[in-house]
Amino acid sequence: MLNEPVDPDVDLRGPTRRKGPPLWQGPVVAVVALGGGAGAAARYGAALLWPTAPGGFPWTTLVVNAVGCAIIGIFMVVITDVWAAHRLVRPFFGTGVLGGFTTFSTYAVDIQRLLAQGRAGAGLGYLALTLVAALAAVWTTATMTRRIVEWRQQ
Repeated sequence: MLNEPVDPDVDLRGPTRRKGPPLWQGPVVAVVALGGGAGAAARYGAALLWPTAPGGFPWTTLVVNAVGCAIIGIFMVVITDVWAAHRLVRPFFGTGVLGGFTTFSTYAVDIQRLLAQGRAGAGLGYLALTLVAALAAVWTTATMTRRIVEWRQQ
């Protein structure tokens, strides 16, 4: 295997650089920022409607993250299998809105807070429960959405 000839079409010097000017990403950055602001505002609204009591379990963040992942599951199937979306829809809604709505930073701070309160079991439970809930939500909604799409196409 080591003595096999190298394909003459393969350039072993490294990756080639794109020729010409870089694509301008201004519109993408703008829609991600706008969507992120909307998503973060929605998450803040959820925290105002369902605040976590001092020393309490952070149910709001857990539910927001699980709901956001469920929406991601539906959204990704719809824009990849059903609808030919405009090129800015995915960055706006997927990265911006849902990225701003779901929150890894608050999740990490909540775990740190539980550990600082001497509630290691609750912190580890929250860590695991959020991971399982988020993965289950995205998988379940993506699977259900695909089945609904297939059923409607029959």
